[in-house]
Amino acid sequence: MSKYTGSRCRLCRRQGVKLFLKGPRCYTDKCAFERRPFAPGIHKGGRRKLSGYGLQLREKQRVRFIYGITERQFENYFERATRMPGVTGENLLSLLERRLDNVIFRLGLSDSRIEARQIVSHGHVKVNGERVNIPSYLVEEGDVIELSDSGKENGKIKEILEEKESVPTPGWLEFDKNSLQGKILRNPRREDIDYPVQEQLIVEFYSK
Repeated sequence: MSKYTGSRCRLCRRQGVKLFLKGPRCYTDKCAFERRPFAPGIHKGGRRKLSGYGLQLREKQRVRFIYGITERQFENYFERATRMPGVTGENLLSLLERRLDNVIFRLGLSDSRIEARQIVSHGHVKVNGERVNIPSYLVEEGDVIELSDSGKENGKIKEILEEKESVPTPGWLEFDKNSLQGKILRNPRREDIDYPVQEQLIVEFYSK
């Protein structure tokens, strides 16, 4: 399946929960989910009760949409998570959090993961002094993340930094707002995930 290019708000309405895919707009009264909190289509009103498989599928799709990745990418992450020691579901979430585009978002350098993906793709990010333009790049403990010269001069990034000056940085990351440099203190843990997700449903989906 190719990457989704349709309306982001439609995804939230389909999932029945806010996915916060459009940054600040999701917190305003312009949010489509607030105005139309029902599934897209001609039939308004109640939602159909989902089967066990439907719940598992919805949970998998919800997490996939949050991180903005393709079906094949998600399957690859899951396969890798199963080969890692520990709990598969928690391993999966940790891998997704370690994506470079997500790290840029978590450091407060973008309003959304979609925007963070553009920042990385346009060559505005360095990892350990080397320019990296691959959003799916997985960071490791001890890696240093910083903006390139072009990134530091980017007007949009400067604006976002001013708006998010008081936003706390997750515990597994460190960010110096003066040097615009971040560091991976450790791999993210389950308690670092700040959105509701039942990862066991995803494990059950792929275990069939």
